Amino acid sequence: MPEGPEIRRAADQLVRAVVNKPLTDVWFAFPELQPYQSALIGTQITAIETRGKALLTHFSNGLTLYSHNQLYGVWRVVEAGQQPKESKRSLRVKLQSTDGTILLYSASEIEMWASDEIENHPFLQRIGPDVLDETLTVEQVRERLVSTKFRNRQLGGMLLDQAFLAGLGNYLRAEILWQAKLLPAHKPKDLNEQQLDDLADACLSIARLSYATRGQVQENKHHGALFSFRVFGRAGKTCKRCGETIVKTSVSTRPFFHCPGCQH
Repeated sequence: MPEGPEIRRAADQLVRAVVNKPLTDVWFAFPELQPYQSALIGTQITAIETRGKALLTHFSNGLTLYSHNQLYGVWRVVEAGQQPKESKRSLRVKLQSTDGTILLYSASEIEMWASDEIENHPFLQRIGPDVLDETLTVEQVRERLVSTKFRNRQLGGMLLDQAFLAGLGNYLRAEILWQAKLLPAHKPKDLNEQQLDDLADACLSIARLSYATRGQVQENKHHGALFSFRVFGRAGKTCKRCGETIVKTSVSTRPFFHCPGCQH
């Protein structure tokens, strides 16, 4: 499943294609959404925002489309008037503007809400702050770590729980714990002050660097340490920090990668 940085980059592409441009064609596959098709013609998409792994498309007439890609959903962008490439995926949403068209395939969670009520959506009610929210601070993440709700949780499961920080996922979990030199069995209540600070910082810095650099930029001495996978997917390779061999295990039924030499 795509994680927060991938969802945000996809949203950026959608914004460039359709935001603030009149909609000329609207189509929904689900019958319960089809009554909105005619009402949206001529309106504009005013904003597209991410909340963890969910996406909110706001329309100028006071409606908001909630969508969650889950495992198989994917957004595509085509130029206005162009036909999308043939796909084995099922088209769910088509929003065409004067300049571009955005298409949502295979997603199963798609709902229309009044914009002033969207915050009451059950998913949005249960998730934590978006890890890519620029107003979210390291201090606030640290407070969540030591809160009654999370202080007794093992990090391996907690970092996948969207109620902690929305947008974190499996590869980010591995990279965050490597950065903080911790293991998934650790609990916040057992960490010292420096470990808590390092973990809170890693939660934000790793996710934000992945978003900014597409997750594959190598370290560059002229531009600072940019993000590249240090442990995820590198089983059998040498740890870039201590030289030990990275190992692959399973944590919370998901693949997990760590270095036994410097994560303890």
